[in-house]
Amino acid sequence: MTEMPFEHGLVLACILFALGLIGLLVRRNLLFMLMSVEIMLNAAALAFIVGGARWAQADGQIMFIFILTLTAAEVSVALGLILQLYSHLQTLDADAADTLSG
Repeated sequence: MTEMPFEHGLVLACILFALGLIGLLVRRNLLFMLMSVEIMLNAAALAFIVGGARWAQADGQIMFIFILTLTAAEVSVALGLILQLYSHLQTLDADAADTLSG
């Protein structure tokens, strides 16, 4: 089986990161924004995996595991906050959170 070139993996990671960033900046729905952040984190994890494979080190895989645990914690906290916001405002629009006060 042939290996994927280093540059191809990094280009894929950059494209995924750019798509996540565009999704984060364009969308106003909190769930779509959360998914965009997840795409960006997966792109960073892919870059670590590609880098670790390039230099034959296990560091990329270790960082991937750390990113997965960070992602799981971030999703659980963010979904809890989104559910609370939805129960207060009955919408998932990010601009509606401006109406909340102290």
